[in-house]
Amino acid sequence: MQAGSIAKRKKRIGEVIAYALGHRTRVLILIVLNEGTYTPGQVAGMIDEPVQSVSNHIRDMVAIGSIELVKTVKRRNMEQHHYRAIEMPCYTEEDFAAMTPEQRDVTWGLIIQSMAAEMMAALWQGTLRENNKTILSWRWHNVDAEGELEIYAVLEEAWERVWKIECDSMTRVAKTKAKTRSILVALGAFKRAKKGPTRHVTCEVTDS
Repeated sequence: MQAGSIAKRKKRIGEVIAYALGHRTRVLILIVLNEGTYTPGQVAGMIDEPVQSVSNHIRDMVAIGSIELVKTVKRRNMEQHHYRAIEMPCYTEEDFAAMTPEQRDVTWGLIIQSMAAEMMAALWQGTLRENNKTILSWRWHNVDAEGELEIYAVLEEAWERVWKIECDSMTRVAKTKAKTRSILVALGAFKRAKKGPTRHVTCEVTDS
């Protein structure tokens, strides 16, 4: 089931996300399935949880639409089911323009689901505090139309820069065989659901 396919989705995307993130085991399942395709047994081994519990959670997560079944393989007269997080292709601005509002909501929702799961798992596992370089920040800003476009442009540039950094890192690793580490980078800018209070900020401009 692709992100834009919502015909069989029984619940609103917000309810799907709330359910997926509502239990620690489901959060851990999500961060494993964000990386690839696995059976419940493989997932259980990775997160150190009972197979039966993981299987039950995965069954419910598929039913509600937060993950997907990729394939079923017969092994020794038994069926092995392989699952993954719902695959998210790279969308262009033209792709988004062609989507219905509901399809866009599903796409955003699945991104929020994966991002929030990764952050919660890092908080529980203590990896946020292990690195004094960890950066988490959020704030709402009052800007005019021009300022809004400038913010979007800055984040787009930052995202492109992050991709280049990864490519450069992989080029170095191919030569040095150095160990890599997984760093979550999350960028976002959007109109708030609630209208914020008007803030009049005086910005001082100094001559360089």
